[in-house]
Amino acid sequence: MDRPKGIKLSKLVEHFGVTILHKPEAYDAVRVTTAEVNRPGLQVVGFYDYFVPERLQVVGLMEHTYLAGLSSQVRRETFSRLFTTGIPALIFCHQVELFPECLEAAAEHGTTILETPRDTSDFMAACIAWLKVELAPCITRHGVLVEVYGEGLLLLGESGVGKSETAIELVKRGHRLIADDAVELRRTSDTALVGTAPESIRHYIELRGIGVVNVRRLFGIGVVKLAEKVDLVIHLEEWKDGALYDRLGLDAQFTEILGINVPSLTIPVKPGRNLAVIIEVAAMNNRQKRMGYDSALEFTKQINKYFEANASGLYE
Repeated sequence: MDRPKGIKLSKLVEHFGVTILHKPEAYDAVRVTTAEVNRPGLQVVGFYDYFVPERLQVVGLMEHTYLAGLSSQVRRETFSRLFTTGIPALIFCHQVELFPECLEAAAEHGTTILETPRDTSDFMAACIAWLKVELAPCITRHGVLVEVYGEGLLLLGESGVGKSETAIELVKRGHRLIADDAVELRRTSDTALVGTAPESIRHYIELRGIGVVNVRRLFGIGVVKLAEKVDLVIHLEEWKDGALYDRLGLDAQFTEILGINVPSLTIPVKPGRNLAVIIEVAAMNNRQKRMGYDSALEFTKQINKYFEANASGLYE
């Protein structure tokens, strides 16, 4: 079943704590479908070419001052023209005095009017950033998302391979859990994936033989996190005798998620391997690579220098 397009306006109102000045009958059905926010400066003077009515409209001191200089009749016509386009909401910043003509036109066209004491630019920046995350393309993957040494690690693998058990061991070693079993991944930019847990299972881990445990209750608030960028994908798979596994780390691997290629590793699992320690090393090594140092390349250079030095000595 496809998710409804956009998010409810009421969710934005609750998140930012804005005041509702006019609440139409259809308020609960109003949805915001774009992260772009508009200041209707040109619209109050009558220019509507290229106007996008799906955007939230934010009125600042400049627009309010201009509107205050208009006659009551012109103000009424201005608001009526704006609301006829079907905008999701009109938001006044700085807690300025609301025009009665605005409320009259809003009641006629069923438009939501909101108010916030925040500065216009500050509110718009925060609103756009929040909407970009909420409206980002999203998929759900079966796996575990943890933060290890500041790196967001997405653990993938077949059911029963040990993802949750590894996550518990990492939590005990001081790292943080974001999601277990189901990870919601959002593409927040052309290069960034952010993972969260569905609210219904947030902070819970299922351990076979024990059941479901609340990690936050067992280990404290410091071991959980609401969201984290995905820096590395780790595929856990059962050890296969005869399989060729990367011994040096020279071959870059990537996993494509929502059109973004994320660096990835494949780690074989068998009894006796301490996965938590291996994953800690993988996190630190990935962080070093992002900072410009590649251990595998450095090792290869040293080996090549050694053989070149010994080879030259043979011919002297």
